[in-house]
Amino acid sequence: MDVEARLVELETRLAFQESTLAELGEALAQMRIENARYADLLRRALEELKAGRGAFYADPATEPPPPHY
Repeated sequence: MDVEARLVELETRLAFQESTLAELGEALAQMRIENARYADLLRRALEELKAGRGAFYADPATEPPPPHY
């Protein structure tokens, strides 16, 4: 294989690697956005659970022991 053919092959590989790296970077950015959205949804769900305790929530410390004790 002569030098010119090797150079063309290396340039082709480099172009492919650059393209793949750009795709991976875009995928990573999308995953970070999605992760932030899920973290926000989880935070809101936990806040709703905490706020909605009301009459249906009993503190285990104030509950009497089960009958088998």
